[in-house]
This record gives sequence, C-alpha cells and structure tokens, in this order.
Amino acid sequence: MQLLIDADALPRAIKPIIERAIERLSLQTIVVSNKKISFNKSQFIEYVIVEDGLDKADDKIVELTQKNDLIITADIPLADRIVKLNAVGLDHRGTILDENNINHYLSIRNLMTEIRDAGEITKGPKPFGKNDMQKFANSFNKLLTKLSTN
Repeated sequence: MQLLIDADALPRAIKPIIERAIERLSLQTIVVSNKKISFNKSQFIEYVIVEDGLDKADDKIVELTQKNDLIITADIPLADRIVKLNAVGLDHRGTILDENNINHYLSIRNLMTEIRDAGEITKGPKPFGKNDMQKFANSFNKLLTKLSTN
C-alpha cells in the first residue's frame, strides 16, 4: 500500500496529521501537484510535479495508483477513477470514497455541475474547520489500519 496525495488543494491544517502517519508507518508517499508543495523532509516522500493543464495531476495519480492504495483528494471524478482500480479515496473532510459510495458522490457532483451550468448560483463548501480536521484524522487512521493489513 502506498499513499498518493492530490496536493494542489490540500488544506495546510491536515498536513501535520499526514506527516506524522508517514513517519510512524514508514509509509511510501507520492505527492502529486502542478507546483512545489512542501511537506517535512522525509525519506518516504517522493514529489511529482506535473505541467499545468486540465487533469494532468489526476492522470499522473491514476497512472501511479495500485490496488489497495490510499489517495487523498477532494476531486470526485479522480476518486471515481481510482476506485475503479481497487484503491480508496479520502477527501480533506474525512469522507471515505470507495466502491460503496462513489456513484452517489459522483451523481451529486454531476447534478451540481448541471445546476451551475444552467446559471444557478450555488454556495461553495463551508470553511474548513476543527471538526473537519478531526474527522479527517479519524478516517485516515481507520483506512491506514485497514489497507495496511490487506
């Protein structure tokens, strides 16, 4: 199992949680972004910087994904792609994205896109808070335990 991070939109608040897990578990990690995203120095972290462009980072993450990998991303279409590869997604707010629920989240995402495309003004996500950080930490630890035993 390896950890892949869709890093361009990663909230700073959850980086320490991820960094501690990487070191504690000697977790091979790939940070994918279209610009330099710094984590603490670690022998377990590899950085992959892709060129700017639509879905370039997503395509690289899919290319690198293997069965039972954990991908941290808030990108639902990307999560759909990695779930089809028998990997698991985790969004920044602690929602696990897997074969049990990805179709539901993809449907909601597509519906909201259609509503916005029709000219409707919708609210964005609520600000990232302490409850989100705690839920992320709980889900992250749960998935690390589950996936590392597979």
